[in-house]
Amino acid sequence: MSTSVSSPKLILASRSPRRRYLLKQAGIDFSVIPSSFDESSIRLSSPDSYVRQLAESKAREISEKFPASWVIGADTIVLIDGTILGKPGSKSEARAMLKRLSGKTHQVLTGYCICCQSAGRSISDAVKTEVQFKKLSMAEIDWYLNSGEPFDKAGAYAIQGIGTFLVRRINGSYTNVVGLPVCEVIEFLINEKIVQLTS
Repeated sequence: MSTSVSSPKLILASRSPRRRYLLKQAGIDFSVIPSSFDESSIRLSSPDSYVRQLAESKAREISEKFPASWVIGADTIVLIDGTILGKPGSKSEARAMLKRLSGKTHQVLTGYCICCQSAGRSISDAVKTEVQFKKLSMAEIDWYLNSGEPFDKAGAYAIQGIGTFLVRRINGSYTNVVGLPVCEVIEFLINEKIVQLTS
């Protein structure tokens, strides 16, 4: 698919290299201006509402600075047995997360928001994907920890990286697990004529 972005420009309000990669893979032209929104200021509610509020807050912070631009904000969490797993703060915390996910099915929720202040338009939603892990041995967990990959990832794994070997199956959007539900995001961008298909 070949695409072009009409004025105003499109901004990704995230420093995530994974979200950047997904949009580039789709042929989207955009700028990256990470949000500095304080995530701790959002009160934990239902997981769906929580990730959506985070995405909205990040997008709106950047949208206020660039009111003529369309801004994409997003946030991803891992949920198992009603508990949210964030990014591990230590090797022992990452090990505990992987042991908890081992042999079980968990949910990955990504909230996203696309808004433009001058256009008075905003959409937000949360997309859920079920992910089933294989039963992991301690040797596999330690090997994965030693790769260094788990430490800046929610739930302590990256499905698009070495962590692909952990996943037995998924039910739902793969890109949502990576960090952005590309189908839904690009569908909106095309419908709003922010992104135009060209031959």
